Amino acid sequence: MSAKLNLSFPVLSDAHNEVARRFGIVFRMPHDLVQIYESLNMDVGKFNGDDSWDLALPARYVIDAENVVRSAVVNFDYTYRPEPLETIAELRSFLARA
Repeated sequence: MSAKLNLSFPVLSDAHNEVARRFGIVFRMPHDLVQIYESLNMDVGKFNGDDSWDLALPARYVIDAENVVRSAVVNFDYTYRPEPLETIAELRSFLARA
């Protein structure tokens, strides 16, 4: 993704939710929600690269070069996604303090 979009920063692709599990932000979809997704031909397991129906909670972390988490936003509403402009503002704020 980084090369395709010519980005100057790394992008995490988290197959099997391995990193999300380490952050403790993965949940198993309840059966009734799985049925809804299946009725819409949305195969979460296929997206995950396995047969799980697990989803990571939407999260944004700002982590510095020493691997210190400087900012974390996690939302328990899985339909929420952090706004890109909020992320940019957080990064600018962090850089201004550095």
